[in-house]
Amino acid sequence: MGITPQEYKQLQNRLSGSRRTAAPVLAPSASASARSTVIILGIDPSLRGTGYGIIRVEKPAPRALAYGKIHCPEGWQRSRCLANISQTLRELLKQHNPGVCAIEGLFFAQNLQTALIMGEARGAALAAIAEAGIEIYEVAPRKVKQAIVGYGAAQKIAVAKMVQRMLRLVDLPEPDAADALALALSYSQGQGRYSLSQPKRV
Repeated sequence: MGITPQEYKQLQNRLSGSRRTAAPVLAPSASASARSTVIILGIDPSLRGTGYGIIRVEKPAPRALAYGKIHCPEGWQRSRCLANISQTLRELLKQHNPGVCAIEGLFFAQNLQTALIMGEARGAALAAIAEAGIEIYEVAPRKVKQAIVGYGAAQKIAVAKMVQRMLRLVDLPEPDAADALALALSYSQGQGRYSLSQPKRV
């Protein structure tokens, strides 16, 4: 069965008009292109108290934009805690629009149940950040302490005091928030041209 050239052209136009390009599942948000890596989000995941810290890299010293802990009471079910972690992080991302995230690297836990719960909290945080199209890097706890205090086995109080000094904070940040700020600071320090230890992208 033959068709005229005009009918063939009309058929091509109809077919081309119906084509649709599939959008990626994790497409960056409209503001992704406007993000700058001078704003860094640090995350210290935990089911009951995920620490977060957001800094802006500027001179003469970095500045803390926001920090704290996503608190989930003991009476809350795990599913409610995970939802709270994701929702709170989404709100922080919208408010501060960081360009990159540094999250604490995996560690070996002696208790399997503890490891599973920590993994769930980490997953909730990763999913919320990844869906915003933000690059995520993990930094090992010892490397964070080495970068901030100069000693890989430093105590939490030493990390908190150094974070307070580096960011010129009036008050000492609580441990979870201090760890998150330390992650952001260590990432910013590790981006130097001659850095020997680049963080691992998640």
